[in-house]
Amino acid sequence: MPENVDAQITGPNDTLLRLIADTAPAMLAYFDARTLRCRFANINYARNFGLTPAEAVGKTVREIVGEAVWQLIAEHVERGLRGEHVRYEREVPQPDGPPRHIESLLMPHFEHGQLQGAVVQITDVSHHHHVAQKVRDSEERMRKFTEVTTEAIVMHRDGLIIDGNEALSRLAGYTLDELTGRPILDYICPEFRLYALQYMRSGREDRFDGAIQHKDGHRIPVEIEAKTMPAEGGPYRIVLVRDITLRQLAQERMDFLAQHDQLTQLPNRVRLIQMLRQALSLASVKRRALAVLIIDLDHFKTINDSLGHQAGDLLLCEVAQRLRGSVRAHDLVARVGGDEFVVVLTDDPDPQETETQASHLQRIIEAPCAIDGTPLVISPCMGIAMYPGDGKNAEELLNRAESAMHMAKDSGRRNLQFYAPAQDGQATQAQMLMQEQQLRGALERGEFELYYQPQTFTADGRLAGFEALVRWRHPQRGLVLPGEFIGFAEARGLISAIDHWVLREACRQARQWQDEGLAPVPLSVNLSALEFRQRDMAREVAQVLEETGLEARWLHIELTESTLMHTSGQVQDTLQALQALGVGLAIDDFGTGYSSLAYLRRHPINQLKIDRSFIADVPDSEDDTAIVTAIVQMGHSLHLDIVAEGVETPAQLALLRELGCGMMQGYLVAPPLPAERARAWQLHNSHPVQRQ
Repeated sequence: MPENVDAQITGPNDTLLRLIADTAPAMLAYFDARTLRCRFANINYARNFGLTPAEAVGKTVREIVGEAVWQLIAEHVERGLRGEHVRYEREVPQPDGPPRHIESLLMPHFEHGQLQGAVVQITDVSHHHHVAQKVRDSEERMRKFTEVTTEAIVMHRDGLIIDGNEALSRLAGYTLDELTGRPILDYICPEFRLYALQYMRSGREDRFDGAIQHKDGHRIPVEIEAKTMPAEGGPYRIVLVRDITLRQLAQERMDFLAQHDQLTQLPNRVRLIQMLRQALSLASVKRRALAVLIIDLDHFKTINDSLGHQAGDLLLCEVAQRLRGSVRAHDLVARVGGDEFVVVLTDDPDPQETETQASHLQRIIEAPCAIDGTPLVISPCMGIAMYPGDGKNAEELLNRAESAMHMAKDSGRRNLQFYAPAQDGQATQAQMLMQEQQLRGALERGEFELYYQPQTFTADGRLAGFEALVRWRHPQRGLVLPGEFIGFAEARGLISAIDHWVLREACRQARQWQDEGLAPVPLSVNLSALEFRQRDMAREVAQVLEETGLEARWLHIELTESTLMHTSGQVQDTLQALQALGVGLAIDDFGTGYSSLAYLRRHPINQLKIDRSFIADVPDSEDDTAIVTAIVQMGHSLHLDIVAEGVETPAQLALLRELGCGMMQGYLVAPPLPAERARAWQLHNSHPVQRQ
């Protein structure tokens, strides 16, 4: 290389070289190996040291950088003079801010095997350093978090475990040394591995349920959630693994209770219809017969009234056990009502075989039993419908078996009757017609009333709202509860008129209380599932709100889990439209149907109401306490309000407070009250009362 490089920058190519060097973001210079003097510097290099390029040329490294810096870099320069490629980073203090970080590269220049000099490239890497420091700080915070959290955390890069916390070790049964370096998929149960692999490769960050394999071989159901984290060595995934064993057990228990009678543990009507449909599908394929027997116990009400409900419950359990033990394993036994059972014979029975089996079941039920030391003999009436002759689907067969059972009861106690078309008889039709006329008359005469049950906050007893409950003031029977007429009203097409009256009256009353100066609180109204599927309910609600002057936020509409599970577009559209109005939506009697976490996430629900059947035996019942705990936790995870129904004891309230259940209703607060008494209750309870 010529002795004076700068002197050579005279031609067009050299001018271009100078232009390129001066526009480069890095600081560039060339130093002579023998004299350590600068022979070329771009404008960024010179400015960094307060010089012009011309002033820098000819100066030694020491003269340019100053004595203090020279002492810091001398050893690196010496390495460069030995012909080494040198890279180093140093911190440059700044008077008015954080220090800069610069990276220097010394690249030796040889000609004919002799070291001539070195190119110096200096780059400001402050930004990269700050980013790296942030990553390190983030990793340190994450490390501290993983040490204190009780949730299992595993970190992996490209599917290989790089770290984890002690909670992970406890959950999986492996030490961290055993886990580190192993493929994370090795610990996922086989049926979830493909899904986990797709989840990992796609970089998804949502939650999914799976299972991991413990070191001792047993499966652990888990919820998995991952995040992608930046790092110097490349991004990695941090995975939270939550043990959901208790939640899954509670969900399974809820599912069981939703489909089984709690007293006898037999399938209930919902589960029976499912199983009967499956049995009918199989019978259709195999061209086999099937028999449906409905069994009603004679004089059961007399036993209940004379010996008490506990004795009645024991008797029902005894009958359930006898029935289950007297049929084949593939036959079906269910309890579908107070003293009503169903047996389904699935082994291709003909009418004679069915009658023989039915008579056998009669004798089994009639065998004496002792309840609390009292000998009892009870007889059944039975109605029988045969597939395929008496019906092609589950509902039809059950209805016709019930018609036969009523005919058997009309013929005298301890009777057995096969279905015949003539049994859709005149007496039953006349009774139904009379009840329908009475209901229509009740609407016309204004015999329906609303009762209002207060809801309070569990923490301090403040009023949280009311639930409006319909009653029928029957001229002869007195006050009739909705359980006795709502189902019939749905079947006879009268429910829409009743629901419309309930909605309007509730909104009118709520607005009237506000006009009288009472503090506004939400008012909940129960509407039939048919309303969500068959009518433009959102438009009707909007019209009622406008006519009564009630703001939408003070109206909550309660729907059942079965309504939520309905897949029709009408239900979806109605829920969305109600949400858009500002009306609150609550699931009533939660836990008795089929709602899952996925369904709750999918719909605009604001509130869950825990069914009273789960509250009744808490905190004494471990199963029910686990279910209530799971429902509350589920509600919290979805940011839903939770209302416990049927709260009657201070112990129940104490548990609800401990679990964080926000609201309650029940006789511990107040029973359902007529409008005037509900108003008086509000006035007298304006200051919350702590119930201990």
